[in-house]
Amino acid sequence: MQSERMDPTPSSTPPFCSPLARRNFLKKSLAMSMAAPMLMSFEEQALMAQEKPASSSAPGAAPVAKLAQGKIGKVQISRLICGGNLISGYAHSRDLIYVSNLLKHYFTDEKIMDTWALCEQQGINSMVAYPGDPHAVEVYRKYRQRGGRIQYLAQINPTREDLKTCVKEAVDAGAIGAFLVGNLGDLWAREGEVARIGELVKNIKDQGLVAGMAGHELRTIKAVEEAGVNADFYVKTLHNNNYWSRQQPDQTKEVIDNYSTDNYWCREPRETIAFMSEVERPWIAYKVLAAGAIHPQSGFRYAFENGADFALVGMFDFQVAENVKIASGILGGRMERQREWMA
Repeated sequence: MQSERMDPTPSSTPPFCSPLARRNFLKKSLAMSMAAPMLMSFEEQALMAQEKPASSSAPGAAPVAKLAQGKIGKVQISRLICGGNLISGYAHSRDLIYVSNLLKHYFTDEKIMDTWALCEQQGINSMVAYPGDPHAVEVYRKYRQRGGRIQYLAQINPTREDLKTCVKEAVDAGAIGAFLVGNLGDLWAREGEVARIGELVKNIKDQGLVAGMAGHELRTIKAVEEAGVNADFYVKTLHNNNYWSRQQPDQTKEVIDNYSTDNYWCREPRETIAFMSEVERPWIAYKVLAAGAIHPQSGFRYAFENGADFALVGMFDFQVAENVKIASGILGGRMERQREWMA
């Protein structure tokens, strides 16, 4: 049996038109508008904060923001460095299989150059890219031709048999410095081939570039330092382990040496901090945001307060201004830093 629908009793005043209803509606609307920024993500807030689209930033334009710098060799480098994984389409995406392809579609040539221009505008004067990637090199050359001045730190990936071609590629691309990519640094140190790392560092220096080497593992940096390899700088991961995906039970098991678990990149942050406090070489910290799992406010402070001289950070164009604002606030404010600035 179908029930009869009862219509409400007619009223001379529609419910929304009553004074009380209007006041309640306005109060709720105001509360929601005030709460909106708190509900938005960091990325959404940064995007909305942009006063101009990325394309309005001209390569080589005078910076509108100041960012502290350090010196490696004769090269002045901003304490925040733009990472290259996003631009090259490589992403630590954990179990999301589409992310690298998404990045390649987002970062068109124009978007890459817009991002570098925004970096320059905000005081970031250096970026990292792989000179073995012809596309990345071509975009950088095009950017320089447009008047861009951002400096190129080359992350190189040599073969065991050829330690010179990759250095030549870096020089030809216009790099001011080069360093051995972290996974190879870990592998060669683990296999006792530190002499090969030393030879590569020498090759880089012979070409007039500042020379460094990277590692995810603390034992990598220890082995190179103890062997007396005279690197100009180290690139070493640093982040705290207090983030959600790191805390899951299935992620706290022993991780095998090749870092097949795409979840965290600094196993021993406390030990890293302690060891690096005794190392008198510039330190570029990377993975400081654990591939987007840690907010910059926390990640940048952790890196700089615990001894890093620079932070190498992958960033989208809409994150650049906010990243610089956060880093500048930390660097210009009160910090509990024990390690001397080495750059």
